Amino acid sequence: MNRPQEAVSQPLATRPAAGWGKRAAQVVAMAVGAALVALAARWSFPVPGSPVPVSAQTLAVLVVGLALGSARGAGALALYLAAGAAGLPVFADGAAGLEHLLGPTGGYLLGFVAGAAVAGRAPVTTTWRRRILLLLAAHGVIFALGVPWLAVFVGTSEAVTAGLLPFLLGALIKSLLAWSLLEAGTVLLKRMKK
Repeated sequence: MNRPQEAVSQPLATRPAAGWGKRAAQVVAMAVGAALVALAARWSFPVPGSPVPVSAQTLAVLVVGLALGSARGAGALALYLAAGAAGLPVFADGAAGLEHLLGPTGGYLLGFVAGAAVAGRAPVTTTWRRRILLLLAAHGVIFALGVPWLAVFVGTSEAVTAGLLPFLLGALIKSLLAWSLLEAGTVLLKRMKK
């Protein structure tokens, strides 16, 4: 028997599905998560001097990880990458194709999978500080894969200047926004259970 606090802090996809099977509900949840990231990629703005755009994708990655948990969040992002590699225009600016995954921003895209997995740990931590730290760590993982990959194309100094520094404030803001959404969702779920 779950205590109310434990049930609220579980990722949404780990809760029992009503009616049509837990596995089917989880697959649908992952597809919806992939679609959310694809939709967020539409809000993309170029950064002067950088091949990496500012987009709402990383916020969506955090939200998908928070909602689905580590494994399913990572699965949703793997599905997103597979859709893009197969030619669906799901990447920033409507880009698609395997060549995009292998291009300068490919490391960031691959980092989305790991970032969602890290963010997916946040709902089960005990304090708000740890949750925010995990969300910041999720961004850190995305940068840790994206910046070195970008460095292969533009050099290390340029990768840091164009692929990391302009995005640090945005990472902080998106992490706080994702945390706020998690807290608001938790409050909403508590009210719905009453």
